[in-house]
Amino acid sequence: MSAVSDRLPTFPWDKLEPYKKTAAAHPDGIVDLSVGTPVDPVPELVQKALIDAADSPGYPTVWGTPALRDAICGWLERRLGAREVTHRHVLPVVGSKELVAWLPTQLGLGPGDRVAYPRLAYPTYEVGARLARAAYETYDDPRDLDPAGLKLLWLNSPSNPTGQVLGKDELTEIVAWARAHGVLVVSDECYLELGWEADPVSVLHPDVNGGSYDGVVAVHSLSKRSNLAGYRAAFIAGDPAVLGPLLEIRKHGGMMTSAPTQAAVVAALGDDAHVHEQRARYAARREALRSALLSHGFRIEHSEASLYLWATRDEPCWTTVAHLADLGVLVAPGDFYGPAGDTFVRVALTATDERIAAAVARL
Repeated sequence: MSAVSDRLPTFPWDKLEPYKKTAAAHPDGIVDLSVGTPVDPVPELVQKALIDAADSPGYPTVWGTPALRDAICGWLERRLGAREVTHRHVLPVVGSKELVAWLPTQLGLGPGDRVAYPRLAYPTYEVGARLARAAYETYDDPRDLDPAGLKLLWLNSPSNPTGQVLGKDELTEIVAWARAHGVLVVSDECYLELGWEADPVSVLHPDVNGGSYDGVVAVHSLSKRSNLAGYRAAFIAGDPAVLGPLLEIRKHGGMMTSAPTQAAVVAALGDDAHVHEQRARYAARREALRSALLSHGFRIEHSEASLYLWATRDEPCWTTVAHLADLGVLVAPGDFYGPAGDTFVRVALTATDERIAAAVARL
């Protein structure tokens, strides 16, 4: 066990604990804008679907029910503009973090293989490479990478932590480059429904992939769009030549979404109204926090999409974290996402309206 854990970095969130204690000591309580965990209610129709499926004594299937696969295919075509999506093109997973962490291992990558991800990125991309004992590296533009031995190219648009969005033309060129070099593209699109100053595009759109899913996989989650982080509900879609073997591996590993959760996902993907309502909540919180941060002397970069504001006072990120903790506001230091973030903090929009108002007042 220690041999596996020794491959991993220190769990970053543990470093925030002293600052969390400082923020919690504020007379009006902490405003936690660090992790980005949803706080709003699960939509009623989703709760009802879960409850109605509660009597599920049998094992669920890894591939999901036909109704779940139909719901995913329908959503991909309706929302992302994907074409000719069949059940072979989709695979439910147990939350997107599980998929990101174990995908390199399940793809059979190991020593001598390389995994690449953005210079500022979700830490689990690195964790996945480490678990597989593959080499890993970061990029500003993936087309500048040496393709020799590069087996997995992670894209992340909208980005966590920066909220940056890759445009359609850039995505098209990256997919073409990767295909020319035999590199698998996996695009983490979990924040795609949350575009503010940009309209994010999926690699599954025919304008990007030329009408073919060869060498392309997209990752989607219901955690943010539907407040289902506690349900562990996500899915991948794309190249059947990739998804087929993954399905077999995951069958052997028992990596299955619970039957009630599958029913809940069917309901969530079939309803757009609750997504629009949640977007409106986040839009209002975003505008309030953005204005308060700017008035407090911050500069905000990118942040045209996702659930975060990427903010800086041009000082070491931990200095900023300490300053805000003294105000009872907890944020994530930018260096959690790579050395390039060492003067930034990530400010999440995931707090109640009352707590957001408290943060605004303190700022």
